[in-house]
Amino acid sequence: MVTGEIFTAPVEGIVSGGAGLARFEGRPVFIGLTAPGDLVTARIIREHSLWAQGELVEIIEPSSKRISPACPLFGVCGGCSLQHLAYQDQLEAKTAILKDAFVRIGGIREPPEPQVHPGPPWEYRNRVQFHRITKGKHRIGFKSRKSEEAIPVPDCPIADPGIRELLRSDAIIPPPDRDRFTLYSRSGLVLQEGRQTRGRVKIRDRELTTDAGVFFQSNALMLEELIGELVKIAARADTTRPMADIYCGVGTFAFFLKEMFKRIDMVEENKTALALARENVRGTENGYFALTDDAWAKGSGRKAGDEGYGFIVADPPRQGFSPAMRKWLCAAGGVYSPLLAYVSCDPATLARDSRDLREGGYELAELHLYDFYPQTAHIESLAVFRKKDAYE
Repeated sequence: MVTGEIFTAPVEGIVSGGAGLARFEGRPVFIGLTAPGDLVTARIIREHSLWAQGELVEIIEPSSKRISPACPLFGVCGGCSLQHLAYQDQLEAKTAILKDAFVRIGGIREPPEPQVHPGPPWEYRNRVQFHRITKGKHRIGFKSRKSEEAIPVPDCPIADPGIRELLRSDAIIPPPDRDRFTLYSRSGLVLQEGRQTRGRVKIRDRELTTDAGVFFQSNALMLEELIGELVKIAARADTTRPMADIYCGVGTFAFFLKEMFKRIDMVEENKTALALARENVRGTENGYFALTDDAWAKGSGRKAGDEGYGFIVADPPRQGFSPAMRKWLCAAGGVYSPLLAYVSCDPATLARDSRDLREGGYELAELHLYDFYPQTAHIESLAVFRKKDAYE
C-alpha cells in the first residue's frame, strides 16, 4: 500500500468521524462520504502504521442505504458528513460507534444498551460558527471539507429557522475585528458574537442568560430532553449533601437542579461563563470556582470537605477528564460522589475515562445517546456511574 494507490473494495460500516470502513491489503481504510454496502473505488491519501485514509473516487455499486442528500453543498461543506444516509441508519451507526468505544477502549465487554434519544433531523442547530469570506459577493460561510478555506453558504438545512432566514437574506454581517464568530438563534432571539452577544434564552419554560461568545449547547430541544433525564437521575441522589457541576459553563444544569440540593459547587475555567453561572444559579451557599479541572482535582478552592457530594454532573470538553480529575473522582473518603452523570461529546474519551472510573470502584449503570447533531458524525452521550459500595 502506497499513497496514491487506487483500489476497489466494499464498505463494511461507519466508524467514528463518519467515514466508511473498507479494507485493502488487510489494513482498514477510512473513506468519507461512503455508506455501508457501497462498492467503491478509492485512492490512498494518507498512510499510518495500522490504517490508512482514503478518498472516494467512484461508487461502483451504491448501497441500498444510500439516499440523496438534502443540501446541494453536501460533500463540499465541511459541516455535515452523513446526509447520504437515512436518519435511522445514522442513529444505528452512531449507536454501534458508541458501543464499540466501550468495548475496544473502555474494556467493557457488554456495556449497557444505549437508550437512544432521536432529535429533529433538520432545522435543529441553534448555535452556528461562521467564517468571514473576503472574496466574492458572500460575506460569510463555513469551512470547506477539504481545506481551511471558507465557502459561501446561502442556506443551511440543519440550522435554526431564524439562522436560515438570515442566511437567505444575506443579513449576517461579520464583526469588523473577527474572521470567525458565533451566532445563536432561538424563538426570535438572535445573539451574535461581536455584536449583540448577551441575552435570555428560554429552556424548559425558564429563562437563563447566555452569551454568544461562550459555550452553550447547540440543540435546545435535545438539551431540554437531557436536562429532564438529569433531573430524574439527581432525584436518586443523597440530596442532603451538596452537588457539584464540573465544567458548568453558564450553569445550565445547575440552574435546573438548584432546588434539589442545599449547595452547588460550580467549576468552570472560563471566567465569563462562570460569571453568567453566578447570575443564573443564585444562592448564597453556592460555590463558584474559576479553575481548570486539574486545579480543582488537586484541591484548589474545594468546599465539600468530609461530607463529599451527593451528586456530580460533569460535561467536559472533547478531551474528557484530566488524569487528576479521574484520580480525584475515584478517591476514597469524602471527596468522591456515589452518583456521577457524565455528559460526553466524544465516545473515545468517555470510554477511556470509564475504564479508570471502573477501576476506581464505579460501575456503569446507564448509557444514553442523545442525537444533538443529526446529519453529522458528532455523538453526544450520557453515562451514569454509581459507586459500588454506596449501593450495596
